[in-house]
Amino acid sequence: MKLLTKSEIKTQPVPVKLLSIDGLENIQAEVPNHAKWLDLNNFTAAEGELAIIQNSSGGIEQVYFGMGAQLTDIFEFSDPFNMAKLKQLPDGVYCLDDKLQNADIAYFAFALAGYKFDRYKKPDHEAASNVQLVVSDDVDLAAILTQVKAVGITRDLVNTPANDLGPEQLAQAVKQVSDEFGATYNELVGDELLDKGFNLIHTVGRAADFAAGRAPRFVELNWQATNADKAAGKDLPQLTLVGKGVVFDTGGLDLKSAAGMLTMKKDMGGAANVIGLAHMIMAANLPVKLTLLVGAVENSVAANAYRPSDVLKSYHGISIEIGNTDAEGRLVLADLLAYADEKSPDLLIDMATLTGAARVAVGPEIAAYFTDDDELSALLNAHSAKVFDPIWQMPLHKPYLKTMNSRVADMNNISSMPLAGATTAALFLKCFVKDAKSYIHWDINSWNITDRPARPIGGDAQGIRAIFSMLKQKYT
Repeated sequence: MKLLTKSEIKTQPVPVKLLSIDGLENIQAEVPNHAKWLDLNNFTAAEGELAIIQNSSGGIEQVYFGMGAQLTDIFEFSDPFNMAKLKQLPDGVYCLDDKLQNADIAYFAFALAGYKFDRYKKPDHEAASNVQLVVSDDVDLAAILTQVKAVGITRDLVNTPANDLGPEQLAQAVKQVSDEFGATYNELVGDELLDKGFNLIHTVGRAADFAAGRAPRFVELNWQATNADKAAGKDLPQLTLVGKGVVFDTGGLDLKSAAGMLTMKKDMGGAANVIGLAHMIMAANLPVKLTLLVGAVENSVAANAYRPSDVLKSYHGISIEIGNTDAEGRLVLADLLAYADEKSPDLLIDMATLTGAARVAVGPEIAAYFTDDDELSALLNAHSAKVFDPIWQMPLHKPYLKTMNSRVADMNNISSMPLAGATTAALFLKCFVKDAKSYIHWDINSWNITDRPARPIGGDAQGIRAIFSMLKQKYT
């Protein structure tokens, strides 16, 4: 699976025509011999359906690719990720025989179909697919490949089990991205967190500090665009990304069930997504000052694990009573957000695999987000539709914050109400953000529970393509 520019091809590519059910009728008038062949082979132009027309010498003359029932724009009625099914074609060089409104999405989906996580598999000696697709002249191939790489980074991190991705390895992933783009990198490890006031991050992760590399970590990356027009970055807006990096979540002393724990290697999905997003931003040299913050911890069980009813002091100074040790992600984020807020960022974004309530509300395939910035929300929604990265805004109903009250501390880490769990978690986090101009909290799944074209079961990026598309408009 490979994307090519026209300058790279040495043979005439085979045209692939995208065909809707309505458009199938036109083939009879335009290419009657093709129409006859399609009819004989029961081709209906259903989504993802392929038909190959051979020439007189046995080579491929034309490929038809079904797009389903037509509405208006070619990708308003069909999942563009179905383009991944082109990998089923025989090896060769192909090109799309249509002018598409969203061609970059088609090429992105095709390239993403080459992803697989096989780190722990025996080598596959079968020949890899050598289907190659030529991109049209108006498409930025480098930008597409950058996004494919960023999604791959995110997926690999989420898919890697916690025995190979502890807090140390997650921090190293941030450092690797930092080194790639010449950013500055800093981390605090173990008891160093206490010296700087990151008590919540330390508390959540301290029970795992029984082996090398398992100590809790605060990780920070700082970068600014190289821009001759804005000397020393003085005029560049501050963009801060915050990620929950719980590499495995047992639930702590409020232990999860076996079924609930089975996929908890993905509980660092928020960190993985902001790492992927940061990669996109720096690769595009987006004109911003970028800060990336990750709290890398493992929520484990040991004699020194934190307990329900403990009262903890946050970086912000707010005291928090622990109602449940399985609501640990918001504690990690609280310290990170309070630290991030000190820079008064133009935009502060956090991402976390935070609540099951968000999954109940929108399911596993949609990234839920919270913000009170209506202009930003409208922009995000428009870009979500543009790049086919599904998101949904959730309500920040402020009266629900009173359900987080505590009799012994400033607040509790869980709600007294067994409803609206995603909203109450978001309201909790917002208490630690005071000076940011705009703030968005993302509650994501970061995991595909079913196989879909270009989206295999396992870790995935959610929301970051929509965010990046929005950021490009906002800051350029």
